Amino acid sequence: MKNIWDISPPVDEQAAVFPGDTTYTQRLHFSLGPDCPVNVSAITLSPHTGAHADAPMHYDAQGQAVGSLDLQPYLGPCRVIQCLDVGPLVQIEHIAHALDKLPPRVLIQTSRRASQDWASFTALAVETIAFLATKNVVLIGIDTPSVDPATSQDLPSHQQLLHHQMRVLENLVLDDVPPGDYELIALPLKLMKADASPVRAILRSL
Repeated sequence: MKNIWDISPPVDEQAAVFPGDTTYTQRLHFSLGPDCPVNVSAITLSPHTGAHADAPMHYDAQGQAVGSLDLQPYLGPCRVIQCLDVGPLVQIEHIAHALDKLPPRVLIQTSRRASQDWASFTALAVETIAFLATKNVVLIGIDTPSVDPATSQDLPSHQQLLHHQMRVLENLVLDDVPPGDYELIALPLKLMKADASPVRAILRSL
């Protein structure tokens, strides 16, 4: 029986980012050879690369940086909810089938194959976030690049997360994860001035 699910996409030069954002690059700073005992790389990337945790600083001028956030929301019981092919926004009715005894973390699968395509993906309705807040949910994750549509300028879903002090994970890979309850482990790095952090997100069987 499978015990661990890796729900993070690969991070390399092919990793998709928001159009115009920093793409992943890597070069050798020290190179293993006769005069050097190690390889050491220099890596450049957006903190929103791959599976990542947005910090309030990303969408609030006075918000916290990711390194100062409490880690508790990123670790503990969660529920994977399937609502496949529901259109541009996940509405409350799309998750209504999976709300009994809801744990404090919710991961939403919107597609049978996780998408990093900024041209077309499913985001979260503001009303759905507000509703989950009433259920004492502290973290929402999604298998798309953003909880807001790509064309959004005012980011209402991010702002709703901010209003309720909820945390968010984006760009998860839930393709092979059966719906149900798990332990989530997706800790952001202690980047004290950053607006987000990549995470190595995994699920464990309870």
